[in-house]
Amino acid sequence: MQRSFGQQLDLNDKYDGTTARRHEVLNMITTHPPTLASQYAIATLTDIVQHRQSVTWTHHLYTMAHNRIPRTLSIGDSITNVHNFLFQQARFASTKPQAADNTKQIAMVTTGIVGATGLAYMAANQVSANMADEGLHPPAYPWYHKDPFHTFDHAAIRRGYQVYREVCSACHSLDRIAWRNLINVSHSEDEVKAMAEEVEYEDGPDDNGDMFQRPGKPSDYMPKPYANEEAARAGNAGALPPDLSLMIKARHGGEDYVFSLLTGYVDAPAGVEVREGLNYNPYFPGGAIAMARVLFDGLVEYEDGTPATASQMARDVTTFLAWAAEPEHDDRKKMGMKAAIVLSGLTLLSVYIKRFKWAPIKSRKIVYNPPQ
Repeated sequence: MQRSFGQQLDLNDKYDGTTARRHEVLNMITTHPPTLASQYAIATLTDIVQHRQSVTWTHHLYTMAHNRIPRTLSIGDSITNVHNFLFQQARFASTKPQAADNTKQIAMVTTGIVGATGLAYMAANQVSANMADEGLHPPAYPWYHKDPFHTFDHAAIRRGYQVYREVCSACHSLDRIAWRNLINVSHSEDEVKAMAEEVEYEDGPDDNGDMFQRPGKPSDYMPKPYANEEAARAGNAGALPPDLSLMIKARHGGEDYVFSLLTGYVDAPAGVEVREGLNYNPYFPGGAIAMARVLFDGLVEYEDGTPATASQMARDVTTFLAWAAEPEHDDRKKMGMKAAIVLSGLTLLSVYIKRFKWAPIKSRKIVYNPPQ
């Protein structure tokens, strides 16, 4: 059935980009008279560009129409001109989806590179998602000396030193603290001298070149529990007890970590195996610590009558170690308070001088009246 020219130019019906419609378009060009075929070819080429069809299909349509329509017809030259113009537009239009695809590809490649770099960093640093490897984060406790206007609790420092001397000093040293550091902090000068004299220190050489033992003096440092590192390891199944002078500053969490560690000994949960000779403590990295629990209720007898519970002893010895890590804490806060008062006074004085002394001078107006 032959269709009318109006039906043939109904592009919405004839050309939808499918293979079947393309064959029908080619059939219309090859079977109809040259004049009608050329008009249909021009309309179809225009529709191709509007619908952004492929350049290959545009060139194929032009070749078929060019071979079918004689060059003697003026309409044939029109097909050539339309093809050349629309072919360039079709090529330009065909590059837009490719540019969008390239953008997506660049984004995917960039994401892949960033992800691979992150995985390589995690693998190189052996980052573990298991919180047991890092230890349980300790809770924050309201330490008295943490307030900017408070000093150390010196009664707690005295009790803490007693806990260290009777319990902790059997394994841990305090190399950076001398006896004299306790004077007027937790003990009087006479008490410090008496405690120092209880310890024998090697001194010398004497006139004969021999070393000798003498009673301690306030200038001497706290005695070490072991002569050397090898002796310390031999007495603790291969584990080396750390020095406690800077322990509060050396551990993440500070006082909170030490207090939680001393009071955090519990039985290992189901599924967790602890080697023989180790003890389970969730606050210690890895969960297994060589130091056994050492604080029990009533272990020491405080001089001031404070109940010696495990938590009280842990609090006191932690306060003592915080002071040992920062003996200048109280003096620093006092100096800061004095500096704040002095600087505040100087600031007010500067404002006063600026306002009442310099303001009239800076705001005055000098007028020169020449003689007449």
